[in-house]
Amino acid sequence: MGQRVKGKVALVAGAGSIAPGWSNGKAAAVLYAREGAKVFAADIRLAAARETKEIIDGEGGECTACHVDVSDAEQVRVMVETCIDTYGRIDILHNNVAINDPVGLAEMTEEDWDRVMAVNVKGIFLACKSCIPHMERQGGGVIVNISSTASIRYGGYPSASYNASKGAVNQFTQNIAIQYAEKGIRANCVLPGLMHTPRIDQSMTGGYGDVDVEEMIRLRNEACPMKKMGDAWDVAYAALFLASDEARYITGANLVVDGGLTCKFS
Repeated sequence: MGQRVKGKVALVAGAGSIAPGWSNGKAAAVLYAREGAKVFAADIRLAAARETKEIIDGEGGECTACHVDVSDAEQVRVMVETCIDTYGRIDILHNNVAINDPVGLAEMTEEDWDRVMAVNVKGIFLACKSCIPHMERQGGGVIVNISSTASIRYGGYPSASYNASKGAVNQFTQNIAIQYAEKGIRANCVLPGLMHTPRIDQSMTGGYGDVDVEEMIRLRNEACPMKKMGDAWDVAYAALFLASDEARYITGANLVVDGGLTCKFS
């Protein structure tokens, strides 16, 4: 156990993994716990949240698992209130929930677009809206929203709804950072680049044409200046820094974690 967020309560939305391995949210939840936080792990797949809890419990940490669909306002309200009832406060809100629909614009349906926006943008809005009043009353807090380099660059495959949603996350985060700076509430984004997580293996091959998973991984590794994708721990450590007191004078920032990928493009 470390000390960087010792004694704090971290609510992690999207704390499970879609498949075996380390997702960004799962790694963040475990890392917060390793660094001394009590973790409230929420996910649309309760079994996945419970798996994260089991890891934290097994390492001597403290964690509560919860089911939530972040696109549903009532479920988000209940998630936040349950966290408050359980731990008395929320010091860190970590929003890691997102979906992608890697298809061309002409093939995208209105329902597809709305679903991406409901999860990726409205989900963060609802979580922040529910948490911020509690943070105000307790005298401060930290919000870490997981965005993407797709918010500022074309990612190499068609994903207009995803890119648009992540651009919205950046601007939303900067707006609330300024609104609540005097209240002691900081809000920042982490912008991961090409990362190798279970979700990539499960859902991204369609964006790369008629290739299998191994070829997709090769193409993504090759695109990175370091010739390898990052992983969930790279994102988690960036989030930990922003959530810790080491970043006490950082708010409204977009922290790019991409191994230099976006430096390749103007």
